[in-house]
Amino acid sequence: MNAQQTEKQSKSGVHYLEYIPSVKEKSEKLPLLIFLHGMGERGADLNKLKVHGPPSFLDQKTDFPFICISPQCPDTVYWNEDLLLPFYEEIMTKYPVDKSRIYLTGLSMGGFGTWASIIAKPDLFAAAAPICGGGDPSKVEAIKEMPIWVFHGAKDDVVPLVRSEEMVNSLKKLGSKVKFTIYPEAFHNSWTETYNNPELYEWFLKHQKK
Repeated sequence: MNAQQTEKQSKSGVHYLEYIPSVKEKSEKLPLLIFLHGMGERGADLNKLKVHGPPSFLDQKTDFPFICISPQCPDTVYWNEDLLLPFYEEIMTKYPVDKSRIYLTGLSMGGFGTWASIIAKPDLFAAAAPICGGGDPSKVEAIKEMPIWVFHGAKDDVVPLVRSEEMVNSLKKLGSKVKFTIYPEAFHNSWTETYNNPELYEWFLKHQKK
């Protein structure tokens, strides 16, 4: 039986896709991967989320080793902490989540959302992977110890590479071991190669909050 994604709605009104691997044992706590989509997938149609990122392949997988939750941002706003922080709290209590292994990733607008979320709630996440996003480099002190893997296309003409570079450089000045992958020939779509790479998910699973 396939573990397909199911459409759900949180108490706070956020619509999202839920994936729970069918290999899960009843009492088993699993790592949680939260995926934040880009601007083009905002709205009220959850099928839009299946174009990019983990939701694009999870309907074909039963053994993805995470509970994967993919919320949808309304088309009237951008990802913001008033929307996301209550959602994260609800998801953690609703699902059999190993709270030492909660991971966050997102692309473009979701990359910005990833940076903002980990800065706002650094004690929640074990690791994060923002893709072609950016944030406020003056606030990275809070996440200097967090495992972070940043991805960006060198030729990105939507979100310039410098937006990731300034975050990475600020982290490195604080002694962070942040990883940074630049795709020399990629434009804005640096996410397909990233999310198709098994190394990303292996990297997440290496990290656990103490």
